[in-house]
Amino acid sequence: MQDFELRNRHFDRLVNTPGLRWLGQNTNHYPAHPAVRDAMIRCITDEEFHAYAPPLGLEKLRSLVLADLGLPEMVPVITDGAVAGLYHVCRTLCGPGDEFLTTDPTWAWPMSFARAAGAEVVQIPIYGAEHEYRLDPARLAAAITPRTKVVYIVDPNNPLGTACTEDEIRAIAEIARAAGAYLIHDCTYRDFAYAHSLAAAHYPERTVTVWSFSKWLGFAGLRIGALVAAPDLMERLANAPPNNLGSNIVAQRGAIAGLEVKRAWFPEVLESQRRNQRKVHDAARAIPGLELPVFPSNGNFLVIECEKAGLRPEAICAVMARHNILVRQGSYHTKAFGDRFIKVSVTVPEPWVDEFCALLPKAVEEARGMNEPPQLY
Repeated sequence: MQDFELRNRHFDRLVNTPGLRWLGQNTNHYPAHPAVRDAMIRCITDEEFHAYAPPLGLEKLRSLVLADLGLPEMVPVITDGAVAGLYHVCRTLCGPGDEFLTTDPTWAWPMSFARAAGAEVVQIPIYGAEHEYRLDPARLAAAITPRTKVVYIVDPNNPLGTACTEDEIRAIAEIARAAGAYLIHDCTYRDFAYAHSLAAAHYPERTVTVWSFSKWLGFAGLRIGALVAAPDLMERLANAPPNNLGSNIVAQRGAIAGLEVKRAWFPEVLESQRRNQRKVHDAARAIPGLELPVFPSNGNFLVIECEKAGLRPEAICAVMARHNILVRQGSYHTKAFGDRFIKVSVTVPEPWVDEFCALLPKAVEEARGMNEPPQLY
């Protein structure tokens, strides 16, 4: 069977597993605000879904996105999730002979999109204490070449949870401008950060800001995100978007309601996920050989290093899966460093995290005896 079929069946098993604890995909499983549910139910009850949504998104949602990001002079486009937006940007801006410069680790799919457009992907290693698990702008400047067409940063970084400081973002933007490169600032996890600065404030003309409703609002299955760019750049991106008949109108109605109640609803989500982080931190630190290189995380996830414990990440994931707990192996994010860690997502009900923490010592011991854990994706 083809690998893409095996991969789909793997995720089909996950989504059809009753009671699965989703601690592996950075998805948000807190209950939606009643206003958000009501908005989507009303959209369905009124059968509004028979019509196409506007190609750039509902105007009210577009204005709310700009207000939330604080980029009033930019132009937003609502996309079928942030990943569809990234696909479109990478395929539009990259071409044969170009370089697509990013970090290692990073989110894997934009690299695939750039390669499919003919670009060469170059990664700057940031994993390890020697790099403080973050991108030093000086190392970015040293990696720039005349062929660098796109600089792609995930900030806060997925999977590490480090976030660029304002000075670092300013420096990165200046480096991209000096190179004449486009800067894709993927800030999917910005709402969980202790502090966050947008590159578009420093390099508006060629920065594309990518944002998602999957993580902070819990809309992963509804597929809605946003691209934000300067008018001239957006004119190019809006010329032939993959969702030129508009994104899911049910999701857009829910997103509007979500942004309207965000100040009242989201702080409790943020506080809960930070409590969950502390629980995971304490449970892992109590086991010899397990380490958390980045704590607290600026994302809704944590990296747990297991290399010093002599454990394979896939083995820990496999043991957790036996108990209906999904966590992610590092190789999903990076081939070079993926054998060192697992990633645990924490925007979930606190009892799920309690189950993970209680099981972790036993999982570590069981994982020591596993030579051939199942293939994971």
